[in-house]
Amino acid sequence: MKSFLKTCTAMTLALGLSGQAMTQEMLKELGKGEGQVNIVAWPGYIERGESDKAYDWVTSFEKQTGCKVNVKTAATSDEMVALMNEGGFDLVTASGDASLRLVAGKRVQPINTDLIPSWKTVDERLQNAPWFTVDKVHYGVPYQWGPNVLMYNTNVFKEAPKSWNIVFEPMDFPDGKPNKGRIQAYDGPIHIADASNYLMAHKPELGIKDPYELNEDQYKAALDLLRVQRTLVGRYWHDAMIQVDDFKNEGVVASGSWPFQVNLLKSEKQPIASTIPEEGATGWADTTMMHVEAAHPNCAYMWLEHSLEPKLQGDLAAWFGSNPAVPAACKGNELLGEEGCKTNGFEDFDKIKFWRTPVSKCASQSECVPYYRWVSDYIAVIGGR
Repeated sequence: MKSFLKTCTAMTLALGLSGQAMTQEMLKELGKGEGQVNIVAWPGYIERGESDKAYDWVTSFEKQTGCKVNVKTAATSDEMVALMNEGGFDLVTASGDASLRLVAGKRVQPINTDLIPSWKTVDERLQNAPWFTVDKVHYGVPYQWGPNVLMYNTNVFKEAPKSWNIVFEPMDFPDGKPNKGRIQAYDGPIHIADASNYLMAHKPELGIKDPYELNEDQYKAALDLLRVQRTLVGRYWHDAMIQVDDFKNEGVVASGSWPFQVNLLKSEKQPIASTIPEEGATGWADTTMMHVEAAHPNCAYMWLEHSLEPKLQGDLAAWFGSNPAVPAACKGNELLGEEGCKTNGFEDFDKIKFWRTPVSKCASQSECVPYYRWVSDYIAVIGGR
């Protein structure tokens, strides 16, 4: 919660973004590497073989470029925004609920795609995506994408749950025990979108057309649902490894999660599976963005090019359970396998409601509740208010 409060002021910048493309000059040509690059990343995104020797896309880059990779992991988008506001980092693997805030807050710089030869290999569905492109200016390079899945214990659920209702409404699970205390929810205000996505299917009379664009009545309904969920949640999670431990040792049997945790638990032979229920799912498309005051811009551009290398993209997709930003990575990758992209939902792109920063000037209706309200109100929900 402290990280939420820490960034509330910065979040008010995201009330509206049209016409706010930044004016600073992008890099015109590459120079010699500065010897290092400092990256803020999601857990599991920058691997150097320490977790598993098979997954290492850092060592070769360091040898080829002389740029040492320093990584600071962040558990939430709000933490990423806070770290970028503090400075000292060159790059961040920002999700869609953070990327436009970083643009509006003038924390990231435009990217010269001419300096990234592999840009042309990026999935056309991502090249001009609205979560990192403002006024036709690119503020990053697509990295990976995927859904927020419903993770569950197969000893409790012999069949995949059909609905997200198991984490939103009080009920007994198939083992005859209540769900209270045995479910989790994401410790981030963007989770309000998961509630509104659920309401889109179960309360159509609310008229929600987009889970990130809510008027006051729709927003109130989402908060009311989250207050019900608050009575059921054993713990709000934001640290992927703590959630993994909770599923192994603390009796948690169902939660929204990422494929990363699912894959990790499966690799440890835990009784875990995941599904996208009938209501569909929110999801994330992450973009590597460069700090406006990056101290190591040449190494940063070298990493941006390296990040699109098909082997890296495929290995990362296999490790995280995500989808590559480079379609060529789906073929011929030993770790991902020939069916890996299909398994990870590469063909489900149009079914995912990708994270986006909620703004007051919205497309589906005259006015929507902006993100700074989501932040303060979600803190209140978690606090039992």
